Amino acid sequence: MPVTMSQAFIDNFLGNSPKWFKIAILSFLIINPIIFYIDPFTAGWLLVIEFIFTLAMALKCYPLQPGGLLAIEAVVIGMTSPNQVLHEIEANLEVLLLLIFMVAGIYFMKQLLLFAFTKMITKVRSKVVVSLMFCVASAFLSAFLDALTVIAVIIAVAVGFYSIYHKVASGKNFAEDHDHTDEGGNQLCEDELEAFRGFLRNLLMHAGVGTALGGVCTMVGEPQNLIIAAQANWQFAEFALRMSPVTVPVFIAGVMTCFLVEKFKVFSYGVQLPDAVHKILSDYDAYEDAHRTKHDKMKLVVQAIIGVWLVLGLALHLASVGLIGLSVIILATAFNGVTNEHALGKAFEEALPFTALLAVFFAIVGVIIDQQLFAPVIQWALSYEGNTQLVIFYIANGLLSMVSDNVFVGTVYINELKSALIDGQITRDQFDLLAVAVNTGTNLPSVATPNGQAAFLFLLTSAIAPLVRLSYGRMVWMALPYTIVLSIVGVLTIQFGFLEDMTQYFYDSQMIIHHTVKEVANGAISSH
Repeated sequence: MPVTMSQAFIDNFLGNSPKWFKIAILSFLIINPIIFYIDPFTAGWLLVIEFIFTLAMALKCYPLQPGGLLAIEAVVIGMTSPNQVLHEIEANLEVLLLLIFMVAGIYFMKQLLLFAFTKMITKVRSKVVVSLMFCVASAFLSAFLDALTVIAVIIAVAVGFYSIYHKVASGKNFAEDHDHTDEGGNQLCEDELEAFRGFLRNLLMHAGVGTALGGVCTMVGEPQNLIIAAQANWQFAEFALRMSPVTVPVFIAGVMTCFLVEKFKVFSYGVQLPDAVHKILSDYDAYEDAHRTKHDKMKLVVQAIIGVWLVLGLALHLASVGLIGLSVIILATAFNGVTNEHALGKAFEEALPFTALLAVFFAIVGVIIDQQLFAPVIQWALSYEGNTQLVIFYIANGLLSMVSDNVFVGTVYINELKSALIDGQITRDQFDLLAVAVNTGTNLPSVATPNGQAAFLFLLTSAIAPLVRLSYGRMVWMALPYTIVLSIVGVLTIQFGFLEDMTQYFYDSQMIIHHTVKEVANGAISSH
């Protein structure tokens, strides 16, 4: 039977995605202008829900296309403007540069990372210990690097492990070329492969939560931390100290949660590394050690030195994160002989689709701002006073960060607080406490969903997710014990006055100083 033009259109539209998904997206595109004509506020929230739906279906269809269509329509019908979208992209240029350059820079340090993590997995046989090492290492690195950088490292390592196993299990030796994305390897043992996927999923999720535990602690850990620190005029040490009454108990609780879910094998955790896979990775480690030439050893030394520069450059904030990433690319390629344009191009393949997706996300953020979707929540929270106000801001930030993006939520809230401070609605000391509530609220409960944390979204849309069957729903389920524990411990430290008491102790000990309203008025970034 010949194919009609309408059938050809449907077949081409969103490619191999399920037919029901294609119909859903087309339905959204038809409904949105009608709802916007009737009630712009409702249409705005509907668009946010639709965009989250495209993120949830990331393994069926990459969100850039369906999400991009929704964003383009939003601009066309007037839910937001091209200027607002551009303004959001300009305001988040550091985040985009971070993705473009830092993730590519990590690509050129893969040999060192694979060397270090292979030793970790082959030498330590206890799954609980390996899980704790991944979680704590990710937390420590995220406190000095950016969470996206750290998750890019973990993804690179996981892809490396998977490709090594897949190559050997498909009947090839370590030196041969192999496509590890090919599912047709008839020599693969399905049970063994599924167990290995489960093992990698466990480590990826522990590392992802680790980036949140560490990322909340310092001003360079997450993009919104930088924005909040700039608004409050806090330096690196003061930021870490002010956050510590919440972040230290939460970190301890997070590490304990990691131990308990592995020990009792709940929420899909506790999957052991199959002996056959451990042998393959151990053999690979031995093979690499035996065949490592002077040139290879020199490359590892160079990468280690660049790694030191990376940590120092970011910890001391010597330049923008993206520019440090660019310096890593230049140093790693120049001193390790990667001078071919095509060899350079491969490094950018992983990050650029996600960078484009993030630019689309900023269009949705533009809609949230122009339609003032969060305004009622902010005004309601400001109607309370004292400790109750802190708790409500923490919870409100957490809930909105789960459905939106924590960078955006943090930016909007701190700007609203700045306006409230300048208008005399709150005192400067209360502003500082609320800034802690905003920062911890956006960073901790947001681990609930991949769209809440950029690092989680990057993981969901990365090359490793389909290989290890890490879907949106599975990420939400595996993050659930962490979400509950981190959110509750965070809110309890605020509810029972621990944050206020410790902050007062820091003032009395002259570890931090009382700031003035004038500092915020002079140092704040422009409010939307």
